[in-house]
Amino acid sequence: QVQLVESGGGLVQAGGSLRLSCAASGRTFSVYGMGWFRQAPGKEREFIAAINWRDGTTAYVASVKGRFTISEDNAKNTVYLQMSSLKPEDTAVYYCAATNFLHTTLVQAGEYNYWGQGTQVTVSS
Repeated sequence: QVQLVESGGGLVQAGGSLRLSCAASGRTFSVYGMGWFRQAPGKEREFIAAINWRDGTTAYVASVKGRFTISEDNAKNTVYLQMSSLKPEDTAVYYCAATNFLHTTLVQAGEYNYWGQGTQVTVSS
């Protein structure tokens, strides 16, 4: 089992920045990759960014490229999502996820078997 705890959400004005953190515990040696997803009211959960813990490769949805950066600190078993130039449409509950399934694309929610509880990000206009 892998446990995930997110932190860092909050209220920010448009154009501002936030950094989300996701601390993993438990059988972290088994993790293949971690990702961030978000879900706005009335919408489906959306892939945002992912990082392969084995080789550090990353992936982003087009709408956040150049604004969001995913990174990892393996020593702390923590993944970060640095969000800049935030827009009101970025408002959502952000979820951290982890998978120990090998050789997945890391961009599909169904590929992840561990999820955090979510953290609210609200961007005011």
